[in-house]
Amino acid sequence: MSFSHSVKKELCSVMTDKDRKYCCLYGMLLFCRIFSPEAIVFQTENEYVCGLFRRLADDVIGGKNITDISETKKKNGGALYSVSVPSEHYREEIIYRYRVSGRALIHRIQPDLIDNNSTFAFLAGAFLCCGSITEPIKEYHLEFAVPYRELADDLMQILVSLGINAKYTERKNAYVIYLKDSEAIEDILTLMGATMSSIDLMNVKIYKDVRNKANRIANCDAANIERTLRASEKQISDIEYIISTEGLDSLTPELRNMAEIRLENPDVSLKELGEMLDKPVGRSGANHRLKKLSETADRIRSERAEDPCKGR
Repeated sequence: MSFSHSVKKELCSVMTDKDRKYCCLYGMLLFCRIFSPEAIVFQTENEYVCGLFRRLADDVIGGKNITDISETKKKNGGALYSVSVPSEHYREEIIYRYRVSGRALIHRIQPDLIDNNSTFAFLAGAFLCCGSITEPIKEYHLEFAVPYRELADDLMQILVSLGINAKYTERKNAYVIYLKDSEAIEDILTLMGATMSSIDLMNVKIYKDVRNKANRIANCDAANIERTLRASEKQISDIEYIISTEGLDSLTPELRNMAEIRLENPDVSLKELGEMLDKPVGRSGANHRLKKLSETADRIRSERAEDPCKGR
């Protein structure tokens, strides 16, 4: 089950009291495929949403099975459910209940029909009809794909009045209102009634944050290891040069001990090297001795460059 499917399933379960049912159905009707006195057709790929539309229509209008449902199988194995209101009497009753007195109001939101406490049920209805949300593990994206410009403008006004930072774009034959901020998406899910889905989104965000932090640490560790190996290669090269020219006996006991330990342990860190010495030292002490060995190798190279006879 996709995250979007799961969100809609949860929203269907919270439409219980009379006001929420009325406003939720209003949202589903306004944003549905066809809404007019001649025909009402609501389409969805979610069986829970299909069942909710049928129940709400019965409860709000006061009839029984006033809708017809047809199912079309899709190539991907899913189904498209079409819910229609075949009776002219019931269509007129729906139009009357939502005070759609003229065609100009069919695709406009009438704020006075939405009780303050049920604005979120109306938004849920709109989302159930034309909304979707991307799998949060991939990205944060929630949208309403609205078929009419005026209706999209009205919906945007409601979201702005609720303090929800939404954006707007046009895509093919739809006017898309979308959110990409994870906190804004969490807020609107909670407001609409999908509390558990909002918590699931938060958990995914925590998981992604932990995973990203772990990746950064792993990358940092890998970079540190690479730097250590490069430094070790240079140190061993200097020590081998000293051996091939003046020999380890030319070094002080402390530097000779460090040179021998480094040759035997090319992969260990400075801290570990310091602990392996006959007289252990800390990281800075080990680093100081290795620098002395490097300086010694550089001195020998310089002297031999100035007096080639020394190399014979």
